[in-house]
Amino acid sequence: MDVTSIWQTIAEHPEFLAMLTIPPVTAFVTWAHVWMALKMLFYPIKFWGIRIPNFPFFGLPGIGWQGIVPRKAGKISGVIVDQTLSKLGSLDEFFKAMEPEQMAVFITEKVDENLEALIDEIMLERSETLWGNLPYAIKRRIYNQAHKALPEIMQALVLDLTNNVEDLVDMRQMIVNTMENDRRLMVNMFLRVGQKEINFIWHISALIGLVFGLIQMFIFLFVPQHWTVPFFAAIWGLLTNWIAIWMVFNPVEPRFIPYVKFFRRSSRFPFVVPQLPHIAQFRFQGGFMKRQEEVSEVFAEIVVKDLVTLENIMNEMMYGTRANDTRVLMKSHLYELLETPVIRTSLRMSLGRREFGKLKNTIIDKSISATMIPIRDPELNESRASKIFGLFRDRIRALTPHEFQNLLRPAFREDELTLIVLGGLTGFLAGWLHLVLVFFPAVG
Repeated sequence: MDVTSIWQTIAEHPEFLAMLTIPPVTAFVTWAHVWMALKMLFYPIKFWGIRIPNFPFFGLPGIGWQGIVPRKAGKISGVIVDQTLSKLGSLDEFFKAMEPEQMAVFITEKVDENLEALIDEIMLERSETLWGNLPYAIKRRIYNQAHKALPEIMQALVLDLTNNVEDLVDMRQMIVNTMENDRRLMVNMFLRVGQKEINFIWHISALIGLVFGLIQMFIFLFVPQHWTVPFFAAIWGLLTNWIAIWMVFNPVEPRFIPYVKFFRRSSRFPFVVPQLPHIAQFRFQGGFMKRQEEVSEVFAEIVVKDLVTLENIMNEMMYGTRANDTRVLMKSHLYELLETPVIRTSLRMSLGRREFGKLKNTIIDKSISATMIPIRDPELNESRASKIFGLFRDRIRALTPHEFQNLLRPAFREDELTLIVLGGLTGFLAGWLHLVLVFFPAVG
């Protein structure tokens, strides 16, 4: 049977016009439901719907929806750390690359500017009456001694924190906490890293839907049963989501397929230029893995500006799960200041032995707060990020394709089945609506 006879058979079909609508409708519906599925992957950031205690479905707090990525930010970020970031190097290495000696100078300068006010705040909190009545000459001696000792103490403290950063900071927990506390950050990270792949899935789905629509049209020609319209629309919905996601990540390793090349691309009209035929190689690989060099730049920037930042590291160090260990280390340095003869004698005489002992704990708390103020300085964080950007970028580029895919793959793998089933469900509903609006009026 040739093409002319096939067309004649289709044209003579009693539902000819309705059949012709199958390919474009399937293409549009597929394009639309894939767009919806991708949006549902990332949005809404917060749960939208009716909350019901102990709601048993999909890990949701009730009837409604929350984007899969923000809903499972902690779990997904943990996977990214375990399977990718942990392979890029140790926190000790990254922190040392930030040049802690320079950090110590910056912190010292900022703390020294407000040192006398800090001492007043500590002393007034512990013993307002005594400190208020203390002769200014004694206060001046304490101020001067503190200014003199601060640079050496801060330099030693920062270097000690640097050498013990692996013991004081859990990098996995730090990143998971960052992502869980700012779920929009997780969404923005995936969108920046994988926007081209997300757009590819969305747009290629229309082409896949058109092909499936043509197949369905011929199925209806030989099996003229109305139930086939919603049935196969559901099948195509399932397959389209699965194929589109598969094409982004597979094959993982590149495969080079030889072919005869007759044209080359041009940046100007007509955009395709004839050339002498020659054997070229087509790189058959998942779209995301093909962009490893480009993605490395983007992801490295996200890591150094939002995840492994000086502020995040120090915040986890000072207030995280291992904060008590940090306090013990800080005591060994800050108490040196209190044990200098000038300060020790002056404060013991003014406060007494018991109050002098309590003062030590207050100093640790206030010192942590005072240290974190310059640590949050945007200029300092920007300069430290620039120190480790190249390190992250080059190591991401050096990841194997299997390791590299885990930057984006967890977002889809986490609820891939949900997205595929959703494609089948929306395909069925669209097919049923198509049947009601187009085929049944045509029969009537």
